[in-house]
Amino acid sequence: MALGIGLLASGCKSAPDLSKSDAAQMVQAYYSAQQVSNLNIIVNNDGMVKGALDKYWARTTVYPNRYWADFKLTPEGKKLFKLADGSDTIKWRPDSPADSKFRVTLTTIAPKHPKAHDFGDVESVGDTTRTVPFIESVDFAGVPQPVQDLAHMPGNLLSAKRTADFALENGAWKVQSVE
Repeated sequence: MALGIGLLASGCKSAPDLSKSDAAQMVQAYYSAQQVSNLNIIVNNDGMVKGALDKYWARTTVYPNRYWADFKLTPEGKKLFKLADGSDTIKWRPDSPADSKFRVTLTTIAPKHPKAHDFGDVESVGDTTRTVPFIESVDFAGVPQPVQDLAHMPGNLLSAKRTADFALENGAWKVQSVE
């Protein structure tokens, strides 16, 4: 009888635990191994005013219709942003003076990795598969507060719900994907 219990116990190998803390460390390491990316910041009329007040750009030209304008990036603005067309001039071209939908996109110079946080419970999908929900957000470490304020204006996506899929490989958990 003892021999039967011993064989039964030795034949059942269970997967090692995957804690929230372990999952968080592995997902952040996964992000750190990925290519860094720049943040695109959508700027509306209020953002244009704020950026001018923060001295990131200055108006250089006002067109005859009085609602089109060109804004040149200041030396400080050039350290923080780049424009898709490679120039240093924001071309503000709304359809009318009351056009509240017109926006421009600025790209930050300093690339960042996303930040993973607020991990949910580890869920078992099978003997060798686990999933963990979490929040992915923009890492604003080292980014000046006025730029963070611009990024927090309407139209910018700064966080998203994600799920990390883990698989057991050679006795250890590995991140398979993040969706």
